[in-house]
Amino acid sequence: MSYSLGQLADALGCTVTGDPGIEIVGVSTIEQAGPGEITFFANKIYAQKLKSTRASAVIAAEPLAGIAAATLVSSNPYHDFARALALFYQPPKPAPGIHATASIAATARIGPNASIGAYAVVGEDVQLGANAVLHPHAVIYQGCVIGDDFTAHSHVSVREYTRIGNRVTLQNGVVIGGDGFGFAKGNDGRQHKIVQSGVTVIEDDVEIQTLTSVDRATLGETRIKRGAKIDSLVQIGHACVVGEDNIICGQTGLAGSTVLEENVIMAGQTGSAGHVTVHKNAIVWAQSGIGHDVPAGAIVSGSPAFDSREWLRASAAYSRLPEMLRTIRALERRVAELEQRQKS
Repeated sequence: MSYSLGQLADALGCTVTGDPGIEIVGVSTIEQAGPGEITFFANKIYAQKLKSTRASAVIAAEPLAGIAAATLVSSNPYHDFARALALFYQPPKPAPGIHATASIAATARIGPNASIGAYAVVGEDVQLGANAVLHPHAVIYQGCVIGDDFTAHSHVSVREYTRIGNRVTLQNGVVIGGDGFGFAKGNDGRQHKIVQSGVTVIEDDVEIQTLTSVDRATLGETRIKRGAKIDSLVQIGHACVVGEDNIICGQTGLAGSTVLEENVIMAGQTGSAGHVTVHKNAIVWAQSGIGHDVPAGAIVSGSPAFDSREWLRASAAYSRLPEMLRTIRALERRVAELEQRQKS
């Protein structure tokens, strides 16, 4: 499949600086793109590499001077790069039909155009919307209600009574609605399991990456709101709320009853104590730990997390602690010497 640069501009709503007749056959990185390919420029740190790119065209926020490539001028180069990539590559989608080895309960209701792969399991009283794709070994437990255009990759498990909206994608190994981590110590000193009687709710347009777990609530619900995107190896504890359009990066852990409001970013390897709220538009930098509420629009770092500007200053001071300690000890010696002289 190929497009002229002009056709690509029309499809993306961009304008062309250069020859609109250039044939574009694919999308690649600045370093690896060759003739016939388009790349994108959205970060100034790549400006030097841009000068040597062999790409035929570049998606950028403004016309680019000093390079041979044409420019596709975009108001959002990174987003239009993603849209361009989708024009050239779509992952294969299995044909509709139910594999002979799949196990479908008699009480399950399967919507039209479903594709259910080998050894997939759909339990009793499940409602599965139109155009669903269950890849091999995906399992949907009893009583789940799932909307249209759902995709579950291999080894996904959706536990009992989970509710899932439209256009949700679960990547390989995701577990939705597994038991929350709840135990109570009895008078005998042993830990006794607390029944996890709540549900997990996944709203529309959510994507969850590989090997991530979203627990069911002890009581009530765990909810992932519309448009949230959750990376691999993330743990969402019981009764958490993940807000609209959140980005949660890999190896993040949310303890039970954490609430993230809309447009929150949790960077990689972050964590929260339970029963805290991260208010809208806040950003938690990588490897930070939250032990208290985070105000709207705040950017926090460290563990325990605090204002990132203060954290940067503290980090700079931390590397100087040995030098500062030597200085303090030298001053203490001088003071001691002065005191000794005064006594004598």
